[in-house]
Amino acid sequence: MKKYNISGMSCAVCSARVQKAVSNVDGVEACSVNLLTNSMTVEGSASDKAIISAVKKAGYGASLEGGTNKGEPQEDDAVTSFVKRIIWSAAFLLVLMYFAMGHNMAGLPLPGFFEGNPIAIALVQMLCAAVVMVINQKFFISGVKGLVNKAPNMDTLVSLGSGVSFIYSVIVVFSMSREILAGDIAGAKMLLHELYFESAAMILVLICVGKLLEARAKGKTTSALKGLMSLKVTTANVIRDGEEKTLPIEEVKPGDIFTVRPGESIPVDGIIVKGNTTVNESALTGESIPVDKTEGDNVFGATVNGMGYIECQAQRVGEDTALAKIIKMVSDAASSKAPIARLADKVSGIFVPIVISIAVITTVVWLIVQGEIGYALERGISVLVISCPCALGLATPVAIMVGNGVGAKNGILFKNATALELIGKVDIAVFDKTGTITKGEPQVTDVITLSDLDEDVVISMAYSVEYYSEHPLARAIVNYAQSKNTRLLLTESFEALAGSGVRAVVEGKNVICGSVKFMQTAIIMNENDLQACEDLSKQGKTPILFAVDGKLCGIIAVADDVKPEAREAVERLNAMGIDVVMLTGDSKSTAEAIAKKVGINEVYSGVMPDEKAKTVSKLKARGRVAMIGDGINDAPALTVADVGIAIGAGTDIAIDAAEVVLMKSSVTSVASAVSLGRAVLTNIKQNLFWAFFYNLVGIPLAAGVFISLLGWRMSPMLGALAMSLSSFCVVTNALRLNFADITKKHGKGIARKSKCVSDSITVKVDGMMCEHCEARVKNALLAIKGVSGAVADHKSGEVIINCTKPISQSEIFKVIKKAGYKALRP
Repeated sequence: MKKYNISGMSCAVCSARVQKAVSNVDGVEACSVNLLTNSMTVEGSASDKAIISAVKKAGYGASLEGGTNKGEPQEDDAVTSFVKRIIWSAAFLLVLMYFAMGHNMAGLPLPGFFEGNPIAIALVQMLCAAVVMVINQKFFISGVKGLVNKAPNMDTLVSLGSGVSFIYSVIVVFSMSREILAGDIAGAKMLLHELYFESAAMILVLICVGKLLEARAKGKTTSALKGLMSLKVTTANVIRDGEEKTLPIEEVKPGDIFTVRPGESIPVDGIIVKGNTTVNESALTGESIPVDKTEGDNVFGATVNGMGYIECQAQRVGEDTALAKIIKMVSDAASSKAPIARLADKVSGIFVPIVISIAVITTVVWLIVQGEIGYALERGISVLVISCPCALGLATPVAIMVGNGVGAKNGILFKNATALELIGKVDIAVFDKTGTITKGEPQVTDVITLSDLDEDVVISMAYSVEYYSEHPLARAIVNYAQSKNTRLLLTESFEALAGSGVRAVVEGKNVICGSVKFMQTAIIMNENDLQACEDLSKQGKTPILFAVDGKLCGIIAVADDVKPEAREAVERLNAMGIDVVMLTGDSKSTAEAIAKKVGINEVYSGVMPDEKAKTVSKLKARGRVAMIGDGINDAPALTVADVGIAIGAGTDIAIDAAEVVLMKSSVTSVASAVSLGRAVLTNIKQNLFWAFFYNLVGIPLAAGVFISLLGWRMSPMLGALAMSLSSFCVVTNALRLNFADITKKHGKGIARKSKCVSDSITVKVDGMMCEHCEARVKNALLAIKGVSGAVADHKSGEVIINCTKPISQSEIFKVIKKAGYKALRP
């Protein structure tokens, strides 16, 4: 994906025009233009030259984003420019208003030269209006370009409204001169009331004021991104040739040794090679409690060294650091579009031509009804200046930008706007157990010998086999054996059996170890052995069985403690109307014991890594699913889910499979992410409602629809003021997201009615042979009142039925039988 800076856009119509032009370029697979950030992201094989050329042909400027400022918000002089234009324009506008309204309407005095000289008064107004129009010529340049390129925009509406007012007034001035030549001074004075020079100038000044407010509000929406940029360290103390040198950060290379003193910011990502300290990592994770660090631990750029002096070896520099990746992720998400914006985009594409047509029709109708060209033009001009496509274009991106900023401050990173929208619509949260609900640091709790071998020999055998495995449970056994100084035996022919166990030859003996389910297929086990495993599982421990030469010789129980905040996270999600599901490869007894501790009622146990994605797919039949995992073993499931959430402490923030990355290890961040997604969705809907409502009411009001009904009449100046404030209101409303409390422990204010079930029933069904059978059984069950969903699997012969009220087993069996299958009693 490439990112471009776009110049010359003034409203949603402009962004829609650019997007359409680039989307038509050969090789472009996807294009998204963001009016808020004046940026564009493009996916595909099209060349930069072709893309930039398409943008220029559409009437705008484009440049490829790159260099050292990649991903940074581009600072511009928009605010300064608007302030200068407003000051100079206001000076001439005050003079104009004094002559137009102060004298004509309020009777304020004028210099003697102007007494009885209506032409002079009109000329002063015309000159002042002309100066204001020259000062604000950008509106006219952009508006004319839009017309020439057959893509009229907001500036076209403004320039038409101001330009028509000015031209009509100039015609009136010529009419006044004709009255003067005819000797009708009184007639010429009467025509002063037909001048609209003040409207021509006032429209431009009010629009500038609105743009100034909008620009300042927009600047606040990028505050989070700017805050991240400010964290970048510019220099580093690097040891080279035995000397410590202060070098620009760009000159630091992987492998360099750099020093960090107490209170200094760590310049790049690295690993400590000397010293101990505490590091404040709140800039990356949002966690305010400092983290203890010692030799061999990782440190990250932009974090702050606490108490000790450390020397570190640079690992990742430049765009590869954790901070740079966070900045890129936040920037990319802010530049992308949410699906909810599609309606506004479609309307924006045809908005201006429709408004111009309405303005013309309004003018013609009033000309026929009233017969006064000045009055008719006033109505048409009011229509032009009150309509606001900007509000439509800003409704979604400002909320997305602010939402991403709030997320970044809380250690929640969204890769795109779609993820931010979808997470607010989640119905089911599926948690992987190890490392997500549990700490991911399993420890040996029990060693049971089942043969004439003593405990030390069993541990030694297990240690020698598991030493070559990367599985977390294997690491627990290795760590336990090493703590007891156990001797590592000669091991050959090691083989890892995915999701099952391992086998190897240890000092000439065939050793095999693994789960209960796997070992039952590999060796003969008696009832006592199985009971021992069952007892351990009920305690929330995972039994690992070891056999030597086909004979079971021992059981090592491993337990992974539940994270202290896991239960709170589940409670928060339940309070928000979200069903919580746990997915694990552990046995049913172990899984249920862990689930009970945290309050999860729905558990899928004994699920192999390659089956997790299938389970998530089935759950999607009940609603939108968020999968929460570590982003490695769970990658397929993360991809299949509607929203994939990777949980971790910032060491791997760019997990490709997940759309959302939680920088903290706390699972409560899941509930916070959902809460934020819902708040953003609500804000977008509010913005879109205001944008549509404003135009739907404002345009008829300006056209004079309510004059005969209610006597409501709007002048062009009031229309321009309303247009100026509409976009400002949308942006200001989005800024309210900064005050959203997404970490609240209770669902009050963020909960919604769950689309999911309050209970589920699992039954065995005999006779299902294929997917058609699954569909037949599912449809039959969905016909039962109170059944909200059903997932059938012909391979396992199981059907999971989701109920919103109690349903008798006999009714379920009867429906299944009627469908041509047989339900089996448990």
